[in-house]
Amino acid sequence: MTEPRSSTDVVIVGGGVIGLAIGWRLQRRGLRAIVVDRAVSLGEATTRVAAGMIAPIAEAAPKEPAVLALSRASAQLYPSFVEELIAEGGIDPGYRRCGTLLVARDADEAAALDREHAFRRSLDLPVARLRASEARALEPALAPTLRLALEIPDDHAIDPRALARALSQAFARAGGEAWLRSEVGEVICDDDRVRGVRLVGGGEIEADHVVVAAGPWSGEVPGLPEPARVPMRPVKGQSLGLRDPAGPGLLQRVIRMQPGYIVPRGDGRYVLGATMEERGFDTTVTAGAVFELLRDAIELVPGVGEWVIEELMAGTRPGTPDNAPIIGRGALEGLYWATGHYRHGILLTPLTAELVAAGLAGEAVPELALTCDPTRFAPVARARRSVRA
Repeated sequence: MTEPRSSTDVVIVGGGVIGLAIGWRLQRRGLRAIVVDRAVSLGEATTRVAAGMIAPIAEAAPKEPAVLALSRASAQLYPSFVEELIAEGGIDPGYRRCGTLLVARDADEAAALDREHAFRRSLDLPVARLRASEARALEPALAPTLRLALEIPDDHAIDPRALARALSQAFARAGGEAWLRSEVGEVICDDDRVRGVRLVGGGEIEADHVVVAAGPWSGEVPGLPEPARVPMRPVKGQSLGLRDPAGPGLLQRVIRMQPGYIVPRGDGRYVLGATMEERGFDTTVTAGAVFELLRDAIELVPGVGEWVIEELMAGTRPGTPDNAPIIGRGALEGLYWATGHYRHGILLTPLTAELVAAGLAGEAVPELALTCDPTRFAPVARARRSVRA
């Protein structure tokens, strides 16, 4: 049972991989952090249903240059991030340098791949345009009806659930605390600054800083004045957890098709996803979504039809009006945001943790952080001007 009252340098609202990574980085800088989460275990919400693709170009459209720059920067951090995590936490987060095949089934999809190929070439990124026979030589499980493919060798993948376990262990070993079954009833505000959080059912944590990293629920954290909030919306995604009874090996690479993907975990397990639905916080699994995901996957990889369905999943992604994340200092003194990552939460975990931890530690923050500054939203900008007046 938690103490009714405690104090720390930073309290982090949200125990997914974003909140845990921030806590770990803060502890390494000598700042004491407490992560609070209403779930019974860490990483139980958005993290649990994430696929874990580390694909900075495929996950950001060319018309989203800010997200593209952030994604590329974070992907470059991943190898050292994982090495440090294993060294300090002792748990393998399931990081795989597997590469991706983008595949097309018809002329329209092939034309889209040609545009993707040209865009990657314009960025001087490794990409190979493959005939169907060449793609099937790399991944023999692909259907003969395949039309065209792109090989992306630098795309990687990670198991988000394993990543959450690894971060939890590293955070704890660094001296951090995680308070589970601890729902925030109110962010305590006083004299235009935050003072900590008050928990549902009693108990307070006094803190110099509060980091809101609650994913799609970040906009609903109680206690913040309305002008200090940021605009958020939940975007529903449905996916499946599958297992090949024959074990690993049918697919080595991530397969991305229109409109979904198959992500191999390397041990015979796969994630097939995902829908994009504006349904609020609804997390029901629907027959139509499951059917369409399986239909498209089996058309491209017939062997999927022999896999066992182990899990039906539905969750919500934290969306923003411009689809870019919200990372940085908020309108109130001591308030920081680390949310709004939309489809890019796992990919952006290392960079988000560094940006927030550096800002809280008083270190220089790269100019790249300006693209995700909460002040780009008018209500926040007005509130900040009012606070500083």
